[in-house]
Amino acid sequence: MIKNVAIGKVILHRSPFTPPLLLPLISAAESGEPLEPPLSAIVADLGFDSFMFGMSASPDVNHESQSYVFTTLPIGWVVRYDQMHYVEIDPRVLKTRDSTIPLVWDSRSERGVDERTDAFLDDAAAHGIASGFAFEFNDSYLVRGVIALNSTNPVIDEARRDEISRRLGDILVLGAYFHEIFRKGVVEQGVAPLARGAQLSARQRECLEMAARGLTTEDIAIKLNIAARTAQFHFDCIRSKLGAANRQEAIARGISQGIIRA
Repeated sequence: MIKNVAIGKVILHRSPFTPPLLLPLISAAESGEPLEPPLSAIVADLGFDSFMFGMSASPDVNHESQSYVFTTLPIGWVVRYDQMHYVEIDPRVLKTRDSTIPLVWDSRSERGVDERTDAFLDDAAAHGIASGFAFEFNDSYLVRGVIALNSTNPVIDEARRDEISRRLGDILVLGAYFHEIFRKGVVEQGVAPLARGAQLSARQRECLEMAARGLTTEDIAIKLNIAARTAQFHFDCIRSKLGAANRQEAIARGISQGIIRA
């Protein structure tokens, strides 16, 4: 079962501009205590109900990127999101990809794109994700990912939008600090994603089988009608689950374990 990784102790620089709201999270990171309690309190103070952080990163130069996740949501949602390959249609991912502009969304603003997106919105709302705020982050270590603050409220009205705008600085600084904590406490310390050993989804098996037949990431993306970056994300998840350093090793392990045909 996938669950949050245990984040190692991380000492962070505290600038004079660090919001007091974040100090409990920073203190927990420095002492190695669980981050979920202070993180949940911060998210609630910002007017949201849950937090989700997903990233792709390479633990070292000899290892291709893996997929990591940390959330205050029930882990069952993480598993479902993975198995249903919702990353292909999640508006929070698609609308922040390769963009520095944050997304404020609700069930009303994203509905009507297609049947798959509407089905995702219904399923997400049933799991407590009916609106929220999301933004992408990148850094010089080639770490890429998305931070999402979620609400059970299906509609963000003008008053709530104004409140989000007023707290925008705190939200973005929370993302920056959590990104730093996770990178230093997990990726740089070589902590394996706890998806390690989990079952590949049907889509991930499909991608691995096509790769075993010699198709490139771009080829696979075209065949599946998804973005090349989304196809690459599937391989990040595959390497994470199989404990493979690269695509070739993932294919070899997939064949040896009977996950895919030779």
